[in-house]
Amino acid sequence: MSKRIYVGNLPYTTTDVELRELFQQHGEVMSADVLQDRETGRSRGFGFVEMADADAQKAIAELNGKDFGGRALRVNEARERSSRGPGGPGDRA
Repeated sequence: MSKRIYVGNLPYTTTDVELRELFQQHGEVMSADVLQDRETGRSRGFGFVEMADADAQKAIAELNGKDFGGRALRVNEARERSSRGPGGPGDRA
């Protein structure tokens, strides 16, 4: 099983590759994505990493609050997105 990890307070210059390299120090990374604004293409300052359960717990414990690029990372297990209702952002109807 794998776990999806939320990584917040990233420096806006962080790339997918840098995020992957940071988490690979704590186990095998299945995916690492820094989210970008659709209109500007600039980083939104957070991303998601997917790792095996045991590695994910270790990475969360080791990296939450750690300084990365001058910012204290916020790292925790990602929560499922809540429904925003019809017609709102994310509506694919």
